[in-house]
Amino acid sequence: MCGRYVMARSTGDLVAELGVDRVTGDEVPPSWNIAPTQKVRIVTGRGGGGHDGSVLDQAVSDSAVFDHAASEKAVSGRGLETARWGLVPIWAKSRSVGVRAINARSETVLEKPTFRSAAVKRRALVPADGYYEWSGQKGAKIPTYLHGGDGEPLAFAGLYELWRDPEVPEGEPDAWLMTTTVLTRPATDALGHIHDRTPVIVPPGLRDDWLDPGLTDRSRIQQLIDAIPDPSLLPHRVGPAVGNVRNDGPELIAPVAEGGGAADDGGTAGGGTAGDGTAGDDALFY
Repeated sequence: MCGRYVMARSTGDLVAELGVDRVTGDEVPPSWNIAPTQKVRIVTGRGGGGHDGSVLDQAVSDSAVFDHAASEKAVSGRGLETARWGLVPIWAKSRSVGVRAINARSETVLEKPTFRSAAVKRRALVPADGYYEWSGQKGAKIPTYLHGGDGEPLAFAGLYELWRDPEVPEGEPDAWLMTTTVLTRPATDALGHIHDRTPVIVPPGLRDDWLDPGLTDRSRIQQLIDAIPDPSLLPHRVGPAVGNVRNDGPELIAPVAEGGGAADDGGTAGGGTAGDGTAGDDALFY
């Protein structure tokens, strides 16, 4: 986990429910089948700088030479921004690195070169209504939808990064890329029978702490990660159509009866990219 999720709320809903102060970036329509490499909404929290634009806008406007210092400058309040799912670290030579960085293990996120800088300086919330997980044997995977029981949005603990694409001329719209990843942890017994990993879900009382740009001490960040409680989620089986990323719509989260069919090979594991039409393989989950 996490390789597919649902974000069906509007921008206005997210602004109201997550205390967002500014909205920037491309609009992202509701989706019931978000897959890696697609554009997603994230919440950033950079306090005290007085800048009204996005974190990405700040970096682009401040420096024609990518030294990454611009990304550390604060912008005011919580921002709802748009990022590509799959984190591309600053040192990457290609954006393809992000395909294998859709998740970051919370146990090692402060040590791994791909994630450790973002874990200290660029934390985010990734809003979701719920997510999918697959269980069973390969070729007969059963998809399950997991969601909160109170109707409130979930907030996955995420990281974001800014990356300068060396193949795009400076000043072009795609010269800079904002990417994100979702932290995972071992699943509790209640969810472990579905998959051995689960997203780290930040409760409302700890979201300010997670987004606090002043929190840069590695030991305190690890303490915060450890203090985030295990999620309380409701699972129900769904149909195999979610296994194909081309399928989208509220019918994907409709419950199906036990024995109502298992996912075919296109539903294996739920990883995949936005363009291949299939769900990928178990190697995307770590």
